[in-house]
Amino acid sequence: MKVEVRATPLAPWRELASYEEAHPELAGGAGAASVFVGSMRDSNAGDSVTGMTLEHYPGMTEREMLRLCEEARDRWSLLDLLVVHRVGALLPGDPIVLVAVWSTHRREAFEAARHLMEQLKSTVPFWKQEQTDAGRRWVEKNTPGY
Repeated sequence: MKVEVRATPLAPWRELASYEEAHPELAGGAGAASVFVGSMRDSNAGDSVTGMTLEHYPGMTEREMLRLCEEARDRWSLLDLLVVHRVGALLPGDPIVLVAVWSTHRREAFEAARHLMEQLKSTVPFWKQEQTDAGRRWVEKNTPGY
């Protein structure tokens, strides 16, 4: 299991391939992998968004992400998890988050990946400040996922 918060660019498909290469046991044991990649949108709340700064609470953010992954492992039959989240300055189209879950069956992989993503959006201490044509603003709530 790997959880990471980083300020450097995220190449999610390379990250995923690298992780699978480092964990060859996934090729034989995992019947399913569910992968979610979230990217920055160029609009929000009816406004054009030209950039965003994503902040976090170092240490606390990673601990909460790890707690969520451990909770998912306890709830579903999972082989492995990978969660990588960007912070810092972002532009529209930039990947922000990668959630990957491996399991022997697709149901567990799908359910766990969706649960992790929804929890990341709602409980982990991240703060978004968007740059719009009207200026900067803090995002008060995330878009509903369900």
